[in-house]
Amino acid sequence: MNNIITNEELNIEDMIYEVRGKQVIFDFDLAKLYHVETKRINEAVRRNPEKFPERFCFLLENFEYENLRSQIATSNKGTRGGRRYNIIAFTEQGVAMLATILKSTIATQVSIRIMDAFVAMHKYISNSLIEQKIINNTVLNNQTEIKEIKHNIKLLQESFKKFEEKKITNEIYFNGQIYDAYSKIIDILRTAKEQIIIIDGYTDKTTLDIIRNTNVKTIIITKRKSNLNATDINKYNKQYHNLKIIYNETFHDRYIIIDNNIVYHCGASINHAGSRTFSINILEDNIVKHNLINNINKLINE
Repeated sequence: MNNIITNEELNIEDMIYEVRGKQVIFDFDLAKLYHVETKRINEAVRRNPEKFPERFCFLLENFEYENLRSQIATSNKGTRGGRRYNIIAFTEQGVAMLATILKSTIATQVSIRIMDAFVAMHKYISNSLIEQKIINNTVLNNQTEIKEIKHNIKLLQESFKKFEEKKITNEIYFNGQIYDAYSKIIDILRTAKEQIIIIDGYTDKTTLDIIRNTNVKTIIITKRKSNLNATDINKYNKQYHNLKIIYNETFHDRYIIIDNNIVYHCGASINHAGSRTFSINILEDNIVKHNLINNINKLINE
C-alpha cells in the first residue's frame, strides 16, 4: 500500500456516521485503520456470513450513500471510484467481530481505539440531548422535573460505565490466538488500582513477567506443585516488593479479581492462554461474585 497514513494521524470519531439510527463506520475507513485493502474487509464478511448478522453490518443502499456522499467526500476523497460492491457499514459489534477474523496485532489494537471512539460518540450524543432538555426545562423552574433529569443523567452515566466494562469481557479466544489472549489478560490487569488476586494452579514465571508492570499489590493463589519456584518469587520480591503467594489445592477454575470488586473467570492458565480455545468471562451475579470474594479473603487472612 502506498502513502500509508498512521493511525495516530486519523481521528476515528470523524469516521463514525449515523445510518438507519445506528452509529457505524464504513469498510473503506476500517481498511485505512487496519492497513489492509478494502476488498479484504469485504472478503471477511462474505466468507463468514454467519458471524455478521444485520445488527453487526449491512450494505448501504445507493440513496443512503448519495445522502452521505458530501460528508464522506470531505475526509475520504475518491472513496467510491472503482468499487465493485456497495459500501458495508459496520456497527460496534461488527467491528469487534471483524478484529477476531483478521487476527492481527494491529487489528486488535485499532479495534480497542474504535470501541473507545464509539463510546465517546454515545456519550457525546446522550449528553447533548440531556443538556438540551435541561435548557428547555430550566425556564419552567420546575424543581421536580430538574431533579428527575439529574437522576436520569446519573442512570445514563452508570449505564455507560457498565457498557465500558462489558466491552472488555465475555470473550472467546480460539486455538492459536496466543498474543490476543496474552494482550487481553494484560489489559484486564492494568485496570487494577489497588490489588490483583490471581487464582491459577499452574502459575509460572510468565505470570510474574506480566504483573511486574502493574505497580499494585498482587496475590497469587496456586498449587504447591506449580511451576513457580521459590527462587523466582524471592528474586521478584527483591525488586518489586508487591507479591504474595498463597498455596492452596481447593480451586479447580482460574479467576482474576480486580480491586476486590470485579471477578473474571478465565478458562485457561495465564501461561497457556491462546494455545487452546478458551473464554474469559466476567461474573455478573453479585451474590456469586461476593461469595467468592469473601471466601478468598478469608483464605488470604488466615
